[in-house]
Amino acid sequence: MLDRRLFLHLATWLGQWPAGPGLHVVRSWRRARPAWDGRPRPAVAVSVGDSTVLSVPPQRVEAVRALVRGRPIEEWLPALPTTVGAPELTTNRGVFRWCTDPAPLPDVGEWRPPEMPGAPPWLGLFREVLVVRDADGTYLAGVGIKRHDAYGHELAVGTSPAARGRGLARRLVAQAARRVLAEGAIPTYVHNPGNHASARVAEAAGFPDRGWTSFGVFPH
Repeated sequence: MLDRRLFLHLATWLGQWPAGPGLHVVRSWRRARPAWDGRPRPAVAVSVGDSTVLSVPPQRVEAVRALVRGRPIEEWLPALPTTVGAPELTTNRGVFRWCTDPAPLPDVGEWRPPEMPGAPPWLGLFREVLVVRDADGTYLAGVGIKRHDAYGHELAVGTSPAARGRGLARRLVAQAARRVLAEGAIPTYVHNPGNHASARVAEAAGFPDRGWTSFGVFPH
């Protein structure tokens, strides 16, 4: 049975869930407004088995349905940014993971404002971040939480090159996942299919690969 938090997240974030077999292009006002970081995400999709829900702005539904009708994704995905009115953006495909039982790894980080000295620029997109620093305060690794809606929060993690191989990322992801669950939401984790290091982090933190995938139109 699908976790209720995950069901509510997908229904809210995409605009519809579940759906039957095939590709379902659905309308959502969320695609026409800035996302969690103030930047647009005019197309977001999640695929489970032979069912895909592709969420687009209401005014773009018919154009996208015409684009995808009867064609494999490899043919129409490159044209999706232009079709949803955002030719300056790019497409992205990923493995979509979620977790209800994070790995029992010990906490390793502390919650800090993203403006902390030495933090990488990507952490500045978040309101609060979970970070690990060494004895002299140098940033080693961090996690940010993308609060898509009240029911689903996506985790993003990064480790400085000098700190890789210490298991920091998996501990941070598990720690952040526990916080998301405590807030009443479901933690999700999305990574590029070819990013094997990120896949290992997800598995070790308690985010199994269930065969779910995602794609969409995102900022560079």
